[in-house]
Parts: sequence; structure tokens; C-alpha cells
Amino acid sequence: MTTHQIDVKRLLCPMPVIRLGETIEKIKAGDIIEMIATDPGVLHDIPAWCKVHGHKVLKIDGKYDKIVLLVEKIG
Repeated sequence: MTTHQIDVKRLLCPMPVIRLGETIEKIKAGDIIEMIATDPGVLHDIPAWCKVHGHKVLKIDGKYDKIVLLVEKIG
């Protein structure tokens, strides 16, 4: 299992979702993506995208102006 980090700070919808999709395509099943975002829309958009595409949100941690999400690639 490898952790990959993507920085989507200051990017607004739909760019965080697009960047997540691009990264998911390049990694192995079981790998983790740590996404660092500032758009509060990711709190809804990323879990919804993961549900549709069969991936798992492991953690969402929103602190001040920084939101960190951990997503596991399934399958």
C-alpha cells in the first residue's frame, strides 16, 4: 500500500473531483490518496464520487481553511 498526495488547494468544483479521478486511474488497488483541499464542496462531492465509482473514503478532516481527505482505491 502506497499513499499518494494531491494538492487541490484553491481549486473549485469540479477540479478536485477531476484530479482525484486522474490520480485513481494511475495507482494500484489498495493505495491511498491524501487530498488536501480548501473548497468546502469536497465534503460532499468526494464521498459522492467515491460511492458512484466504488472507492472508499477513509477519513475527512476539516481544519480551519484546509480539508484533508483519505481515499482508498478499491478494485
